[in-house]
Amino acid sequence: MVDAVLEERLREAQRLASVGMLAGGIAHDFNNLLTVILASVGFLKDRLPDQADVRDELQEIEVAARWGAALTKQLLVFARRNVWQPQHVNLGELVAHTERLLRRLIGEHIELTTNLLASAGLIWADPAQIEQVLVNLALNARDAMPGGGRLTIETAAVYLDQEYAGANGEVIPGYHVVVSISDTGHGMTPDVMARISEPLFTTKPKDHGTGLGLATSYRIVHQNNGHIVVSSESGRGTVFRLYFPRVESEPPLATMSDAPEVPRGSETILLAEDEASVRTIGARRLRSLGYSVLEAANGLKALEVAAAHAGPIHLLITDVIMPQLSGRTLATELRQERPEMRVLFTSGYPTDLLTDAALQSEVAFMSKPYDSVALARKVREVLMEAVTT
Repeated sequence: MVDAVLEERLREAQRLASVGMLAGGIAHDFNNLLTVILASVGFLKDRLPDQADVRDELQEIEVAARWGAALTKQLLVFARRNVWQPQHVNLGELVAHTERLLRRLIGEHIELTTNLLASAGLIWADPAQIEQVLVNLALNARDAMPGGGRLTIETAAVYLDQEYAGANGEVIPGYHVVVSISDTGHGMTPDVMARISEPLFTTKPKDHGTGLGLATSYRIVHQNNGHIVVSSESGRGTVFRLYFPRVESEPPLATMSDAPEVPRGSETILLAEDEASVRTIGARRLRSLGYSVLEAANGLKALEVAAAHAGPIHLLITDVIMPQLSGRTLATELRQERPEMRVLFTSGYPTDLLTDAALQSEVAFMSKPYDSVALARKVREVLMEAVTT
């Protein structure tokens, strides 16, 4: 019996390793493609501000691209090959920001209601990862209500005392922000409840579920210092409660705006990117915002371009992994001649395939895919750091 259990665990470990290898293999190319799609959609939306019907179609493309990015991220999180980028997050703002996407994903046959407490407080987490959990749980709720129903998302502030913490493992006593996701679906039996966090476990029909969604959600919540409490009963729906420690600090809330202002600039940027389509769309976007852009197809070309440029180069944007010369080596060599130059690393690869330079906290890093607004903001943020340091 013991040998059979160990053999099954070995097979599961091998399957998980295969998932990790698959995720790492596809992430780079797929994220490059999604970066181009998202940036192109941003361009078209800027050019067609008054054509509502066309903008609706573009919105559908953007939703599909972001969902593709979410699926890739889900695989990377599941395989522990993701880049964790925490910041101060207002959960109520995050839910509100994600609400439109959720409505499109769950369909019109399900009513979505939210009750968001603005004063619940802030958490320290990766907002993209928390958004992924919301999507995963919303999709599970949708599948549990094939004939329609109601999905409710709420945020609140709670205090978890020492007694609660002692009974719940790694929970730290104190104030927490909780987001509750409840549905009126068919619920779960005790046997299913006992296995919902197991990788690759699913009760859905073949070709309708991977068993990654809930396992990934549990991993994300724990990575972001939180914990999950689930209550469900067959025929009476399900409630997922996600608890995160509250932190005391002022957040950069501008990224949660539905109509974000895109910052502009006039500095000179050297863009080193071996994927031609990503380089072209990135340079085009930066030029549209007022920047002077020098382009290079790889690290060696970037050294040549920099050597031929007589003026200052305020920012180097470089892919981390490139043929012939890595982004890290490129940045090191250029900064010997241009010590005031700032550096922004980008990559579509998972964490464990990147050089450590891209993962150091003091180094600016942006994971793919990203849209044109995110790129513009990150560039401005890095350049402004040069002014304040």
